[in-house]
Amino acid sequence: MIFSTLSQSSRYAELHPLFPRAFEYIRNTDLDALAPGHHAIFGEDLFAIVEHVPGRTRAEAQLECHRRYIDIQLVLEGVDEMGWKPLAECREPAGDYNAERDIRFFRDAPDTWIATPPGAFCIFFPEDAHAPLVSAGGIRKVVFKIAVSSA
Repeated sequence: MIFSTLSQSSRYAELHPLFPRAFEYIRNTDLDALAPGHHAIFGEDLFAIVEHVPGRTRAEAQLECHRRYIDIQLVLEGVDEMGWKPLAECREPAGDYNAERDIRFFRDAPDTWIATPPGAFCIFFPEDAHAPLVSAGGIRKVVFKIAVSSA
């Protein structure tokens, strides 16, 4: 898991072949003008999901993980207090892995919470269980989905 700001994004470009393309998209796109929903960037290897939702409580948030995608979760408005726990330490699955949605949920409590303000992002790898969208107010964010194995 990585927590950082856009001003530091170049530090992470070499972690994955598609990270430079994701950060270039962020720099060259009016993210505030994007409608909620799915936005293609590079086929199914790199796409963005824009969310504009009311926040939920820590108790309502469930840890989740992904196998096929890395998340770069960039907050645009509000503060998203994201929970985190190493996937290897999650012991209470809330169901089976859903391959179609690339997601599995857990009932475990996060080990820590990261208050992520506008202009900051978290990168969650497949070994990172995370519980996003926790806030007393609304959250507008973009989640970049980057295929672990890109073509």
